[in-house]
Amino acid sequence: MTATLVAKGLSGGHGHRVLFEALDLTVAPGDVVGVVGANGAGKTTLLQILAGQVAPLAGTVSAAPPDAFLGWLPQEHEGVPGETVAGYLARRTGTAATTREMEQTAAALGTDAAADDAYAVALDRWLASGAPDLEDRIPAVLADLGLEAAPTTLMTTLSGGQAARAALAALLLSRFDVVLLDEPTNDLDLAGLELLESFVRGLRGGVVLVSHDREFLARCVTRVVELDLTQHQVAVHDGGYDAFLAEREVARRHARQAYEDFAATKADLLSRARTQREWSSQGVRNAIRKSPDNDKIRRKASVESAEKQGQKVRQMESRIARLDEVEEPRKEWALQFSVGAAPRSSSVVATLNEASLQRGGFTFGPVTLQVDAGMRIGITGPNGAGKTTLIELLLGRLQPERGTASLGASVAVGEIDQARTGLAEALPLGTAVEAALPALTPAEVRTLLAKFGLRADQVTSPVHRLSPGERTRAAMALLQARGVNLLVLDEPTNHLDLPAIEQLEQALDSYDGALLLVSHDRRLLDNVALDQRWSVAGGRVSTS
Repeated sequence: MTATLVAKGLSGGHGHRVLFEALDLTVAPGDVVGVVGANGAGKTTLLQILAGQVAPLAGTVSAAPPDAFLGWLPQEHEGVPGETVAGYLARRTGTAATTREMEQTAAALGTDAAADDAYAVALDRWLASGAPDLEDRIPAVLADLGLEAAPTTLMTTLSGGQAARAALAALLLSRFDVVLLDEPTNDLDLAGLELLESFVRGLRGGVVLVSHDREFLARCVTRVVELDLTQHQVAVHDGGYDAFLAEREVARRHARQAYEDFAATKADLLSRARTQREWSSQGVRNAIRKSPDNDKIRRKASVESAEKQGQKVRQMESRIARLDEVEEPRKEWALQFSVGAAPRSSSVVATLNEASLQRGGFTFGPVTLQVDAGMRIGITGPNGAGKTTLIELLLGRLQPERGTASLGASVAVGEIDQARTGLAEALPLGTAVEAALPALTPAEVRTLLAKFGLRADQVTSPVHRLSPGERTRAAMALLQARGVNLLVLDEPTNHLDLPAIEQLEQALDSYDGALLLVSHDRRLLDNVALDQRWSVAGGRVSTS
């Protein structure tokens, strides 16, 4: 069944804080709507309202037909204790809920006519959700995704990449009429991204999604909803993501030009009015002071002249009042990020020479590689191919069982790892950063964190309670404060909003140390100047 989702006059927020308002949006079959905006602008809140998980502050959300099967697939950073892969897939596809509903109504059959009707509705919904054959469909989808985990495997035992593939499997197995996706690209490798793109583009139903993967947005979305918290505006742009970027740039340029033209016109009129007012006042005073008492005609003429000047002043003030007020566009908060520089390291930063090791049933190597000072390397490969093992060998955290690995002299490593584990988890953020940067005072630490949008609530919160985006910005703050000549970034754009990703690219452009950039963000890899690309597959590394 195809369905249409309609939002009218929608406002959302938390408590007394309004994040967006007056949003009108229709999601028809085949629409792919991308929601963009800075972190905290209300993107996830909007999806929750559309899914019926959160009540709007104002406005309505309706579906046609009313019993449309809506799928809400949020980010899940923590696994549910005791949940198996099969249980996870049943929950995320909505089949677990429809099965419960069908069983509950079946138990009440025969009690009255209403119970019989409720069972008929629940049965139709159970059938439409794909629940009857879900168990049979799971193995083939897991195999297609390369997820070597049995349906009985506990989700909490999966790696980040495996959990991402399980989330993708849930989407591929779903039978939703309208699907709402929150950051579906996080932790997916390139093969997973291509599968996700193919699935989203091929859906007959409507899709509303939040993503910070610019290439994914460019390839998939047909419309863009922009939540602009700075300007307190909501805009719906028809066309794809790249068309939206061009349209937004033109609109911002026109808004700035319109304000500057208004401000210049108003300033000119005010200046002329002030000058004429001074002339009028001076003319009256001169007429009274200089004209002899018996020269009434001359005095009258001078006064009339001054009054004419006064009339011109009033006309000028009337013109100013009639000007259409143009509000000055507010300046957006922008992350100002740079990588702190350390003294130059030795000319060879790190080497691997026929290095290999065994990790469980996985063999990495043999690999021979060299990282020179100032060399910029992009590292790609499927999840589980050995990228993390490669980084740990280069940094000396793992020792090869065969061959050699060495780190150069005077190498100052700065790192954002995929788990964002660079700070003491149990400490408040401010205290943890003070421990990591002992040269800074508590006031300087708070100032540093504020530059990365981390305010009092986050500074006093334990590190383990921070969102992935907040942890990423804290890691970036450490990089700015420390001196670095070897920068290691493992999926740095995960959980960053689009403005922060652009700032990261600018910072990398001006950074002149060695760089190891592990990423599946295709636009990031294209935009950052790289000297080499290393492709990791099956424990082996090829260079280009």
